[in-house]
Amino acid sequence: MSLQPLAERMRPKDFESYIGQQHLIGKNAILRKMVESNSLHSMILWGPPGVGKTTLANIISNILKRPFFSLSAVNSGVKDVREVIEKAKSKHFFDNPSPILFIDEIHRFSKSQQDSLLGAVEKGVVTLIGATTENPSFEVITPLLSRCQVYILKSLEEKDLLELAERAIKTDPYLKKQKISIDETEALLRFSGGDARKLLNIIELIANAFPSEKAIVNNKNVVDVLQQNIAIYDKNGEQHYDIISAFIKSIRGSDPNAAVYYLARMIAGGEDVKFIARRMIILASEDIGLANPNGLLLANSCFEAVNKIGMPEARIILSETAIYLATSLKSNSAYLAIDEALGLVEKTGDLPVPLHLRNAPTKLMKKIGYGKEYKYAHSFDNNFIDLEFLPDKISGTCFYNPQTNTKEKEISSFLTFRWKGKYGYKG
Repeated sequence: MSLQPLAERMRPKDFESYIGQQHLIGKNAILRKMVESNSLHSMILWGPPGVGKTTLANIISNILKRPFFSLSAVNSGVKDVREVIEKAKSKHFFDNPSPILFIDEIHRFSKSQQDSLLGAVEKGVVTLIGATTENPSFEVITPLLSRCQVYILKSLEEKDLLELAERAIKTDPYLKKQKISIDETEALLRFSGGDARKLLNIIELIANAFPSEKAIVNNKNVVDVLQQNIAIYDKNGEQHYDIISAFIKSIRGSDPNAAVYYLARMIAGGEDVKFIARRMIILASEDIGLANPNGLLLANSCFEAVNKIGMPEARIILSETAIYLATSLKSNSAYLAIDEALGLVEKTGDLPVPLHLRNAPTKLMKKIGYGKEYKYAHSFDNNFIDLEFLPDKISGTCFYNPQTNTKEKEISSFLTFRWKGKYGYKG
Protein backbone atom coordinates (compact mmCIF):
# COMPACT_ATOMS: atom_id res chain seq x y z
CA MET A 1 0.00 0.00 0.00
CA SER A 2 1.27 3.50 -0.82
CA LEU A 3 2.53 5.71 1.98
CA GLN A 4 0.63 8.59 0.38
CA PRO A 5 -3.02 8.91 1.50
CA LEU A 6 -5.64 8.17 -1.12
CA ALA A 7 -6.81 11.80 -1.07
CA GLU A 8 -3.32 12.91 -2.06
CA ARG A 9 -2.98 10.23 -4.75
CA MET A 10 -6.29 11.32 -6.25
CA ARG A 11 -5.48 15.03 -6.28
CA PRO A 12 -6.26 16.28 -9.82
CA LYS A 13 -3.61 18.10 -11.88
CA ASP A 14 -5.85 20.00 -14.32
CA PHE A 15 -9.32 21.50 -14.71
CA GLU A 16 -10.58 18.50 -16.69
CA SER A 17 -10.01 16.06 -13.82
CA TYR A 18 -11.23 18.50 -11.12
CA ILE A 19 -14.66 17.59 -9.75
CA GLY A 20 -17.15 20.26 -8.68
CA GLN A 21 -17.05 24.09 -8.65
CA GLN A 22 -18.19 24.34 -12.25
CA HIS A 23 -19.39 27.89 -11.59
CA LEU A 24 -15.70 28.79 -11.26
CA ILE A 25 -13.76 26.37 -13.48
CA GLY A 26 -16.28 25.14 -16.06
CA LYS A 27 -15.83 26.19 -19.67
CA ASN A 28 -16.13 30.01 -19.92
CA ALA A 29 -16.39 30.30 -16.10
CA ILE A 30 -14.76 33.35 -14.56
CA LEU A 31 -11.79 31.76 -12.78
CA ARG A 32 -10.94 29.42 -15.63
CA LYS A 33 -10.99 32.26 -18.19
CA MET A 34 -8.71 34.33 -15.97
CA VAL A 35 -6.18 31.48 -15.69
CA GLU A 36 -6.31 30.57 -19.38
CA SER A 37 -5.74 34.22 -20.34
CA ASN A 38 -2.79 34.36 -17.89
CA SER A 39 -4.23 37.42 -16.15
CA LEU A 40 -3.98 36.10 -12.59
CA HIS A 41 -4.69 38.38 -9.64
CA SER A 42 -4.55 37.79 -5.88
CA MET A 43 -7.58 35.92 -4.55
CA ILE A 44 -9.23 34.34 -1.53
CA LEU A 45 -10.86 30.92 -1.99
CA TRP A 46 -13.64 30.66 0.58
CA GLY A 47 -15.46 27.40 1.18
CA PRO A 48 -15.98 24.46 3.55
CA PRO A 49 -13.26 21.83 4.11
CA GLY A 50 -12.54 19.25 1.43
CA VAL A 51 -14.00 21.05 -1.58
CA GLY A 52 -10.73 21.57 -3.47
CA LYS A 53 -9.26 24.92 -2.42
CA THR A 54 -5.66 23.67 -2.15
CA THR A 55 -6.04 21.58 -5.29
CA LEU A 56 -7.31 24.58 -7.23
CA ALA A 57 -4.29 26.63 -6.18
CA ASN A 58 -1.96 23.83 -7.33
CA ILE A 59 -3.75 23.50 -10.67
CA ILE A 60 -3.46 27.25 -11.30
CA SER A 61 0.26 27.10 -10.56
CA ASN A 62 0.73 24.05 -12.84
CA ILE A 63 -1.12 25.61 -15.75
CA LEU A 64 0.71 28.95 -15.52
CA LYS A 65 4.05 27.30 -14.66
CA ARG A 66 4.76 29.83 -11.94
CA PRO A 67 6.96 29.26 -8.89
CA PHE A 68 4.71 28.09 -6.07
CA PHE A 69 5.25 28.73 -2.36
CA SER A 70 2.94 27.29 0.26
CA LEU A 71 2.41 28.15 3.93
CA SER A 72 -0.07 26.87 6.51
CA ALA A 73 -1.36 29.58 8.83
CA VAL A 74 -1.62 26.98 11.61
CA ASN A 75 2.15 26.62 12.04
CA SER A 76 3.67 29.64 10.24
CA GLY A 77 4.59 32.99 11.74
CA VAL A 78 5.71 36.42 10.52
CA LYS A 79 9.28 35.11 10.14
CA ASP A 80 8.11 32.35 7.78
CA VAL A 81 6.13 34.84 5.71
CA ARG A 82 9.12 37.15 5.34
CA GLU A 83 11.42 34.28 4.36
CA VAL A 84 9.02 33.18 1.62
CA ILE A 85 8.69 36.76 0.34
CA GLU A 86 12.49 37.03 0.10
CA LYS A 87 12.60 33.77 -1.86
CA ALA A 88 9.83 35.07 -4.13
CA LYS A 89 11.83 38.24 -4.82
CA SER A 90 14.76 36.13 -5.96
CA LYS A 91 12.50 34.36 -8.48
CA HIS A 92 10.95 37.56 -9.80
CA PHE A 93 13.13 38.84 -12.65
CA PHE A 94 12.34 41.55 -15.18
CA ASP A 95 8.90 40.95 -16.74
CA ASN A 96 8.45 37.44 -15.35
CA PRO A 97 5.05 36.96 -13.68
CA SER A 98 5.15 36.97 -9.91
CA PRO A 99 5.35 33.67 -8.01
CA ILE A 100 2.22 32.32 -6.32
CA LEU A 101 2.08 32.32 -2.53
CA PHE A 102 -0.60 29.94 -1.27
CA ILE A 103 -1.65 30.33 2.38
CA ASP A 104 -3.93 27.64 3.74
CA GLU A 105 -6.38 28.69 6.49
CA ILE A 106 -5.42 32.34 6.08
CA HIS A 107 -8.15 33.27 8.58
CA ARG A 108 -5.87 31.92 11.32
CA PHE A 109 -3.23 34.55 10.63
CA SER A 110 -3.17 37.36 13.18
CA LYS A 111 -3.39 41.01 12.10
CA SER A 112 0.40 41.40 12.32
CA GLN A 113 0.93 38.29 10.20
CA GLN A 114 -1.50 39.56 7.58
CA ASP A 115 0.15 42.99 7.69
CA SER A 116 3.48 41.35 6.83
CA LEU A 117 1.93 40.13 3.55
CA LEU A 118 0.48 43.44 2.48
CA GLY A 119 3.55 45.11 0.98
CA ALA A 120 4.50 42.08 -1.14
CA VAL A 121 0.95 41.77 -2.49
CA GLU A 122 0.70 45.52 -3.22
CA LYS A 123 4.03 45.57 -5.09
CA GLY A 124 3.29 42.37 -7.01
CA VAL A 125 6.20 40.49 -5.46
CA VAL A 126 3.77 37.60 -5.01
CA THR A 127 0.31 36.74 -6.23
CA LEU A 128 -1.56 35.64 -3.13
CA ILE A 129 -3.99 32.74 -3.10
CA GLY A 130 -5.50 32.38 0.35
CA ALA A 131 -7.80 29.54 1.40
CA THR A 132 -10.29 29.94 4.22
CA THR A 133 -13.29 28.18 5.71
CA GLU A 134 -14.38 31.39 7.46
CA ASN A 135 -16.03 34.51 6.07
CA PRO A 136 -13.06 36.61 4.86
CA SER A 137 -14.98 39.82 5.55
CA PHE A 138 -14.55 39.10 9.27
CA GLU A 139 -11.19 37.31 9.30
CA VAL A 140 -9.01 39.06 6.68
CA ILE A 141 -7.81 42.64 7.26
CA THR A 142 -9.49 45.20 5.01
CA PRO A 143 -6.34 46.43 3.19
CA LEU A 144 -5.44 42.87 2.20
CA LEU A 145 -9.01 41.89 1.35
CA SER A 146 -9.40 44.94 -0.91
CA ARG A 147 -6.51 43.65 -3.05
CA CYS A 148 -8.01 40.19 -3.48
CA GLN A 149 -10.94 38.81 -5.42
CA VAL A 150 -13.04 36.47 -3.28
CA TYR A 151 -14.26 33.25 -4.92
CA ILE A 152 -16.81 31.10 -3.08
CA LEU A 153 -16.50 27.31 -3.33
CA LYS A 154 -19.49 25.11 -2.55
CA SER A 155 -19.83 21.78 -0.76
CA LEU A 156 -19.63 18.91 -3.23
CA GLU A 157 -22.99 17.59 -4.36
CA GLU A 158 -23.98 13.93 -4.12
CA LYS A 159 -23.28 13.32 -7.81
CA ASP A 160 -19.80 14.84 -7.43
CA LEU A 161 -18.96 12.62 -4.46
CA LEU A 162 -20.20 9.48 -6.22
CA GLU A 163 -18.20 10.35 -9.33
CA LEU A 164 -15.10 10.80 -7.16
CA ALA A 165 -15.67 7.47 -5.39
CA GLU A 166 -16.07 5.59 -8.68
CA ARG A 167 -12.98 7.25 -10.09
CA ALA A 168 -10.94 6.30 -7.02
CA ILE A 169 -11.80 2.59 -7.04
CA LYS A 170 -11.34 2.34 -10.83
CA THR A 171 -8.17 4.39 -11.35
CA ASP A 172 -6.11 4.25 -8.15
CA PRO A 173 -3.49 1.49 -8.71
CA TYR A 174 -3.75 0.17 -5.14
CA LEU A 175 -7.55 0.11 -4.92
CA LYS A 176 -7.88 -1.50 -8.37
CA LYS A 177 -6.07 -4.57 -7.09
CA GLN A 178 -8.68 -5.09 -4.37
CA LYS A 179 -11.63 -4.83 -6.74
CA ILE A 180 -13.61 -2.71 -4.29
CA SER A 181 -17.36 -2.50 -4.85
CA ILE A 182 -19.77 0.19 -3.70
CA ASP A 183 -23.01 -1.55 -2.72
CA GLU A 184 -24.59 1.19 -0.56
CA THR A 185 -23.89 4.92 -0.41
CA GLU A 186 -26.15 6.38 2.31
CA ALA A 187 -23.61 6.20 5.17
CA LEU A 188 -20.68 7.05 2.89
CA LEU A 189 -22.37 10.27 1.74
CA ARG A 190 -23.74 11.13 5.17
CA PHE A 191 -20.38 10.89 6.93
CA SER A 192 -18.57 12.63 4.08
CA GLY A 193 -20.78 15.71 4.42
CA GLY A 194 -19.79 17.19 1.05
CA ASP A 195 -16.08 16.82 1.87
CA ALA A 196 -14.05 14.98 -0.79
CA ARG A 197 -11.17 14.28 1.59
CA LYS A 198 -13.46 12.60 4.12
CA LEU A 199 -15.05 10.49 1.40
CA LEU A 200 -11.68 9.22 0.16
CA ASN A 201 -10.47 8.63 3.73
CA ILE A 202 -13.51 6.42 4.42
CA ILE A 203 -12.94 4.39 1.27
CA GLU A 204 -9.28 3.96 2.19
CA LEU A 205 -10.17 2.84 5.73
CA ILE A 206 -12.47 0.15 4.32
CA ALA A 207 -9.77 -0.95 1.87
CA ASN A 208 -7.28 -1.25 4.75
CA ALA A 209 -9.80 -3.15 6.88
CA PHE A 210 -10.14 -5.90 4.22
CA PRO A 211 -6.62 -6.20 2.77
CA SER A 212 -6.85 -9.85 1.75
CA GLU A 213 -10.42 -10.00 0.50
CA LYS A 214 -12.80 -8.00 -1.64
CA ALA A 215 -13.64 -4.76 0.17
CA ILE A 216 -17.29 -3.75 0.08
CA VAL A 217 -18.47 -0.21 0.73
CA ASN A 218 -21.85 -0.50 2.42
CA ASN A 219 -23.56 1.22 5.34
CA LYS A 220 -22.46 -1.33 7.95
CA ASN A 221 -18.79 -1.33 6.92
CA VAL A 222 -18.67 2.48 6.84
CA VAL A 223 -20.08 2.77 10.36
CA ASP A 224 -17.82 -0.02 11.67
CA VAL A 225 -14.55 1.44 10.35
CA LEU A 226 -15.42 4.93 11.52
CA GLN A 227 -16.16 3.70 15.05
CA GLN A 228 -12.79 1.95 15.11
CA ASN A 229 -10.88 4.94 13.71
CA ILE A 230 -12.65 7.94 15.27
CA ALA A 231 -10.47 11.04 15.14
CA ILE A 232 -9.20 12.53 18.40
CA TYR A 233 -10.64 15.88 17.38
CA ASP A 234 -12.62 16.89 14.32
CA LYS A 235 -13.09 20.65 14.32
CA ASN A 236 -15.90 20.42 11.80
CA GLY A 237 -17.77 17.43 13.24
CA GLU A 238 -19.46 16.13 16.37
CA GLN A 239 -16.22 16.09 18.42
CA HIS A 240 -15.96 19.84 17.86
CA TYR A 241 -19.25 20.43 19.65
CA ASP A 242 -18.61 17.85 22.36
CA ILE A 243 -15.23 19.29 23.36
CA ILE A 244 -16.22 22.96 23.31
CA SER A 245 -19.23 21.93 25.43
CA ALA A 246 -16.98 20.11 27.91
CA PHE A 247 -14.64 23.13 28.00
CA ILE A 248 -17.45 25.59 28.78
CA LYS A 249 -19.03 23.29 31.38
CA SER A 250 -15.66 22.77 33.09
CA ILE A 251 -15.21 26.54 33.46
CA ARG A 252 -18.82 26.93 34.64
CA GLY A 253 -18.18 24.14 37.13
CA SER A 254 -15.04 25.91 38.49
CA ASP A 255 -12.61 23.15 37.45
CA PRO A 256 -9.48 24.82 35.98
CA ASN A 257 -7.75 21.48 35.40
CA ALA A 258 -10.50 20.10 33.20
CA ALA A 259 -10.80 23.48 31.45
CA VAL A 260 -7.10 23.48 30.53
CA TYR A 261 -7.28 19.84 29.41
CA TYR A 262 -10.13 20.51 26.97
CA LEU A 263 -8.41 23.71 25.86
CA ALA A 264 -5.33 21.62 25.02
CA ARG A 265 -7.51 19.15 23.09
CA MET A 266 -8.86 21.98 20.96
CA ILE A 267 -5.45 23.57 20.36
CA ALA A 268 -3.87 20.22 19.46
CA GLY A 269 -6.75 19.56 17.06
CA GLY A 270 -6.22 22.84 15.22
CA GLU A 271 -9.29 24.67 16.53
CA ASP A 272 -9.46 28.37 15.64
CA VAL A 273 -8.14 30.27 18.68
CA LYS A 274 -10.52 33.14 17.97
CA PHE A 275 -13.47 30.75 18.20
CA ILE A 276 -12.27 29.63 21.66
CA ALA A 277 -11.79 33.23 22.79
CA ARG A 278 -15.24 34.25 21.53
CA ARG A 279 -16.85 31.46 23.52
CA MET A 280 -15.09 32.64 26.67
CA ILE A 281 -16.49 36.16 26.16
CA ILE A 282 -20.00 34.68 26.06
CA LEU A 283 -19.30 32.53 29.12
CA ALA A 284 -17.92 35.51 31.07
CA SER A 285 -21.28 37.28 30.68
CA GLU A 286 -23.54 34.26 31.01
CA ASP A 287 -21.89 32.34 33.86
CA ILE A 288 -19.72 34.83 35.78
CA GLY A 289 -21.50 38.08 35.13
CA LEU A 290 -21.92 40.46 38.04
CA ALA A 291 -20.17 38.14 40.48
CA ASN A 292 -16.94 39.33 38.86
CA PRO A 293 -17.34 41.92 36.07
CA ASN A 294 -13.58 41.78 35.45
CA GLY A 295 -14.15 38.36 33.89
CA LEU A 296 -15.78 39.97 30.83
CA LEU A 297 -12.98 42.54 30.57
CA LEU A 298 -10.32 39.82 30.67
CA ALA A 299 -12.17 37.61 28.17
CA ASN A 300 -12.51 40.52 25.76
CA SER A 301 -8.82 41.40 26.19
CA CYS A 302 -8.01 37.74 25.52
CA PHE A 303 -9.87 37.87 22.20
CA GLU A 304 -8.06 41.05 21.16
CA ALA A 305 -4.69 39.61 22.19
CA VAL A 306 -4.97 36.26 20.39
CA ASN A 307 -6.16 38.10 17.28
CA LYS A 308 -2.98 40.19 17.34
CA ILE A 309 -0.52 37.52 18.46
CA GLY A 310 -1.66 34.29 16.81
CA MET A 311 -0.29 30.84 17.54
CA PRO A 312 1.70 29.39 19.20
CA GLU A 313 1.87 32.15 21.86
CA ALA A 314 -1.93 32.57 21.89
CA ARG A 315 -2.17 29.28 23.80
CA ILE A 316 -0.73 30.98 26.92
CA ILE A 317 -3.25 33.84 26.79
CA LEU A 318 -6.11 31.37 26.34
CA SER A 319 -4.86 29.28 29.26
CA GLU A 320 -4.58 32.29 31.59
CA THR A 321 -8.10 33.42 30.73
CA ALA A 322 -9.62 29.94 31.06
CA ILE A 323 -8.04 29.44 34.50
CA TYR A 324 -9.13 32.90 35.67
CA LEU A 325 -12.72 32.30 34.58
CA ALA A 326 -12.81 28.81 36.05
CA THR A 327 -11.59 30.04 39.45
CA SER A 328 -13.89 33.08 39.52
CA LEU A 329 -17.11 33.45 41.49
CA LYS A 330 -20.10 32.58 39.31
CA SER A 331 -23.45 34.21 38.61
CA ASN A 332 -25.98 33.89 35.79
CA SER A 333 -28.25 36.66 37.08
CA ALA A 334 -27.70 38.98 34.09
CA TYR A 335 -28.46 36.11 31.69
CA LEU A 336 -31.67 35.22 33.57
CA ALA A 337 -32.72 38.89 33.83
CA ILE A 338 -32.60 39.66 30.11
CA ASP A 339 -34.33 36.39 29.17
CA GLU A 340 -37.14 37.07 31.66
CA ALA A 341 -37.51 40.63 30.39
CA LEU A 342 -37.63 39.43 26.77
CA GLY A 343 -40.28 36.90 27.75
CA LEU A 344 -42.44 39.62 29.28
CA VAL A 345 -41.96 41.92 26.27
CA GLU A 346 -43.16 39.07 24.03
CA LYS A 347 -46.29 38.65 26.17
CA THR A 348 -47.16 42.33 26.78
CA GLY A 349 -45.98 43.98 23.56
CA ASP A 350 -45.16 47.69 23.36
CA LEU A 351 -46.39 49.10 26.65
CA PRO A 352 -46.50 52.90 26.77
CA VAL A 353 -43.48 54.62 28.32
CA PRO A 354 -44.53 56.73 31.35
CA LEU A 355 -45.05 60.38 30.33
CA HIS A 356 -42.44 61.72 32.76
CA LEU A 357 -39.74 59.60 31.08
CA ARG A 358 -40.53 60.64 27.52
CA ASN A 359 -38.36 62.96 25.49
CA ALA A 360 -39.92 66.41 24.93
CA PRO A 361 -38.16 68.13 22.00
CA THR A 362 -41.21 70.26 20.98
CA LYS A 363 -43.48 72.71 22.82
CA LEU A 364 -46.53 70.57 22.06
CA MET A 365 -44.93 67.56 23.71
CA LYS A 366 -44.10 69.60 26.78
CA LYS A 367 -47.64 70.98 26.86
CA ILE A 368 -49.22 67.50 26.96
CA GLY A 369 -46.97 66.41 29.80
CA TYR A 370 -43.93 64.76 28.20
CA GLY A 371 -41.13 64.86 30.77
CA LYS A 372 -43.16 67.04 33.18
CA GLU A 373 -42.83 64.98 36.36
CA TYR A 374 -39.30 63.73 35.69
CA LYS A 375 -36.88 64.31 38.57
CA TYR A 376 -33.11 64.47 37.92
CA ALA A 377 -31.52 61.93 40.28
CA HIS A 378 -28.32 63.93 40.76
CA SER A 379 -30.31 66.79 42.28
CA PHE A 380 -31.22 64.66 45.30
CA ASP A 381 -29.40 63.13 48.27
CA ASN A 382 -27.31 60.09 47.40
CA ASN A 383 -28.04 60.80 43.72
CA PHE A 384 -31.37 58.99 44.02
CA ILE A 385 -35.08 59.75 43.88
CA ASP A 386 -37.87 57.19 44.19
CA LEU A 387 -39.45 57.44 40.74
CA GLU A 388 -41.45 55.02 38.60
CA PHE A 389 -39.45 53.86 35.57
CA LEU A 390 -41.45 50.88 34.34
CA PRO A 391 -44.74 51.12 32.41
CA ASP A 392 -47.72 51.27 34.80
CA LYS A 393 -48.99 47.82 33.80
CA ILE A 394 -45.80 46.06 34.99
CA SER A 395 -44.82 48.37 37.85
CA GLY A 396 -42.80 46.53 40.50
CA THR A 397 -41.85 43.61 38.21
CA CYS A 398 -38.45 42.22 39.17
CA PHE A 399 -36.18 40.82 36.44
CA TYR A 400 -32.80 41.04 38.13
CA ASN A 401 -32.36 38.89 41.23
CA PRO A 402 -28.92 39.26 42.85
CA GLN A 403 -27.32 35.94 43.75
CA THR A 404 -25.44 35.05 46.92
CA ASN A 405 -21.86 35.72 45.83
CA THR A 406 -19.92 38.48 47.61
CA LYS A 407 -20.32 41.13 44.92
CA GLU A 408 -24.04 40.62 44.41
CA LYS A 409 -24.71 40.62 48.14
CA GLU A 410 -23.40 44.20 48.07
CA ILE A 411 -25.64 44.95 45.08
CA SER A 412 -28.65 43.48 46.91
CA SER A 413 -28.01 45.70 49.95
CA PHE A 414 -27.66 48.73 47.69
CA LEU A 415 -30.97 48.01 45.90
CA THR A 416 -32.78 47.28 49.16
CA PHE A 417 -31.64 50.61 50.59
CA ARG A 418 -32.68 52.46 47.44
CA TRP A 419 -36.04 50.83 46.71
CA LYS A 420 -37.23 49.90 50.23
CA GLY A 421 -38.56 46.51 49.18
CA LYS A 422 -40.38 47.70 46.05
CA TYR A 423 -38.88 44.92 43.94
CA GLY A 424 -38.67 42.42 46.75
CA TYR A 425 -34.96 43.02 47.39
CA LYS A 426 -33.65 42.04 50.80
CA GLY A 427 -30.20 43.32 51.73
